[in-house]
Amino acid sequence: MIKIAVVEDDPAVAETLVDMLEGEGYRALRCSTGSELSALIARERLALILLDLKLPDCDGLTLAAQIRATEHVPIVILTGKGSEIDRILGLEVGADDYVVKPFSVREVAARIRAVLRRTHQIPDPKLHAPPPRRGYQFDNWTLDLDRRRLADPEGQQVILSVAEFDLLAAIVAARGRVLTRAQLLELTRGEGADVFDRTIDVLVLRLRRKIERNPHQPTLLATERGVGYFFTANVERFGFE
Repeated sequence: MIKIAVVEDDPAVAETLVDMLEGEGYRALRCSTGSELSALIARERLALILLDLKLPDCDGLTLAAQIRATEHVPIVILTGKGSEIDRILGLEVGADDYVVKPFSVREVAARIRAVLRRTHQIPDPKLHAPPPRRGYQFDNWTLDLDRRRLADPEGQQVILSVAEFDLLAAIVAARGRVLTRAQLLELTRGEGADVFDRTIDVLVLRLRRKIERNPHQPTLLATERGVGYFFTANVERFGFE
């Protein structure tokens, strides 16, 4: 059974989320503090973390950054209405999506399904057979599309969020063609996602920190001022028919 952590200290909100998740067929594991979540991560294999940013014992953004530094588990943050800065910071620390309070349970369920499908933790009913292994190689890096993995020149896996992986895959696939922010938003938006223009800039900054030798002087992921972004390295495809 797919296990999802609900990290929320408001009993009413937590109960609503747990009821929704169990109604969707997931196993919901409830936590009310960051320390409880840390203990849960140590003993359970989680498919996703639904994380409120306002916790009694820690800051949710700091907690998300700590999790992302060592874990691949997707994170969907819960933030207050109109708190765009929280959404931007959540993306910067590696959250995969966010839900704005007050929310509808249908929206939360849709966001969770989208993130789980994009991380291949539940099957997409539109896919009837697994595709052959496909990907790209550039500057001794390997981007595996089917396993959604990025390996550095030493063969070590680099942890990417769902949105980071989708953005990198879109830019690498374009291979030198400039993609506007609007095009990148369309290529990387999740199911029902409430995306905004600043999202792309945040994701590009995060990717540069992970793939560039000097993020302040990028040589792979370049900016076309006033237009968008493009990938400068030579790209080799593998596994495509």
